[in-house]
Order: sequence, then C-alpha cells, then structure tokens
Amino acid sequence: MIDIAAYAGLFFSALVAATLLPMQSEAVLVGLLVSGKQSPAFLIVVASLGNILGAVINWLLGKGIEHYRDRSWFPAKGTALTRAQMWYARYGKWSLLLSWLPIVGDPLTVVAGIMREPLRSFIVLVAIGKIARYLLIGIATLSAI
Repeated sequence: MIDIAAYAGLFFSALVAATLLPMQSEAVLVGLLVSGKQSPAFLIVVASLGNILGAVINWLLGKGIEHYRDRSWFPAKGTALTRAQMWYARYGKWSLLLSWLPIVGDPLTVVAGIMREPLRSFIVLVAIGKIARYLLIGIATLSAI
C-alpha cells in the first residue's frame, strides 16, 4: 500500500527546503529510506520534484520582485543585489548546477529569475544538481543500512 502521507510530507519538506524558508528535506528522506516502508526510487523522485518546484517558485519570485528593490522592506539592499546580479552575469546559467548547495543555492535561483534566465534551461540545470544530490543521499543511506 502506498503511504500518501509519507510521500506528501517528503514532497512538502523538499519544496519548502528549496525556497528561502528554512527546512531540512534530507533528514526526512533519510528517515523514510531507513524505515524501508517506501520505494527508495519513488522517494528520490518525489523529493527531487518537490525541490525543483520550490526552485521554480524562487525563480518566479525573482522575475517579479526586482521592481521593489528600492522599498524599505526589500530583503537585499541595492549593493548586495547588484553584486549578486554581477556574479550571476559572470558565471551564468551554469552556476545553477550549484543550486542544491546550502545557503547560496536558494538565493541563486531567485537571482536567476531576476536575470531572466529562460525557464527551460533553469529547470534542466537545477534538476541535474538537485536530482544528483538526492541520488547520492539515497545511495549513501542505503549502503549504510
């Protein structure tokens, strides 16, 4: 029997973890893998899809938020945002392969939206990084148990 709650919880934790909100989806994945009650392949697919969707949400936020950069509540001040844009312009879309990294990965996906990275290339590059991370976590976990 498919445990919908476990997959939904994993999907939600992976989605939130990919946004600017703090969340740990890796711990949820490892816990579910160790329990042995769900398909490891399906768990990795669900976690990857949730995390990729969260990155797309960041991209959409980036596309729509830059015109608010002069507002007092805007989270990044002008120089920090300009520096991030210059960094992205220098390293380009290939930096999205690092979107799985803690701390820098989520803001990177927002900056990709600000810089108007095409959605198709954004999803492909983000998916490569995020799927690879979950695959490695899955392989490491399953080989340890």
